[in-house]
Order: sequence, then structure tokens, then C-alpha cells
Amino acid sequence: MAAATQFYGTGRRKTSVARVWLRPGGGRILVNRRLFEDYFPRETLRMIIAQPLQLTNTVGTLDATINVGGGGPTGQAGAVRHGIARALLEFDVNLRPALKRAGLLTRDPRMKERKKYGQPGARSKFQYSKR
Repeated sequence: MAAATQFYGTGRRKTSVARVWLRPGGGRILVNRRLFEDYFPRETLRMIIAQPLQLTNTVGTLDATINVGGGGPTGQAGAVRHGIARALLEFDVNLRPALKRAGLLTRDPRMKERKKYGQPGARSKFQYSKR
């Protein structure tokens, strides 16, 4: 396909990675070859994903093909949102101020803290016994 008709963006959140391709169309969104409504049944996750499209008024004008993997549903939704925002930037550079103001171009740096040796989790300790 021609580079002018397809716009790509990579999104990341926690351990999820989303690859997003946008092309002019009727607003159909496919996630891992499934309809976006089937892949993300929770309304809150669908709202998160649609955020960059609603902000830039491109809801019914672009089709999205998305491959997402790793992490859970919330991390995947965040990764898809980040990827869509980056792909929109490739589509039209003038959208940058609006996307930047909403914080959609910033990769969320929060990750799960690693488990430490000698304890059951990252912060929790085994119960202290005096005797």
C-alpha cells in the first residue's frame, strides 16, 4: 500500500504494545481481526480508545486496523489509545497541540514494581515473628 494512504503509530502501556494503522474510511475499527466492540466489551475501555478520535473530530472518517498484545485489557486499551494518537499525528501534524494538551502523546511510564527476594511481593513483607 502507498505510504500516503496509510498512517502508522506504535502505542505502549504497562507491558502492552499496540500497532495501529489508520486509513481513510467509514470509521471501522478492527482489533486483532475482531470488531473493536467484541474485543473490548467494557464501555470504559471503548471510551479510552475513542478519546483521540473524538478530540480531533475524526470519528467517522478513518478506519483503524490494530494489532495488540501483552498485558491485560486496561493496559491494551491504553496502548491502543497511545498508538491511535501517534498515528493521527502522522495523518495531520496540526493535531499535535490538541493531542499534547490532552496528554495523549505521552507514554505512561508507570510499570509494575519488581518482586524483591526474601519477601512475597514488591513491597509486602512476610509476617514478623518476635519469638
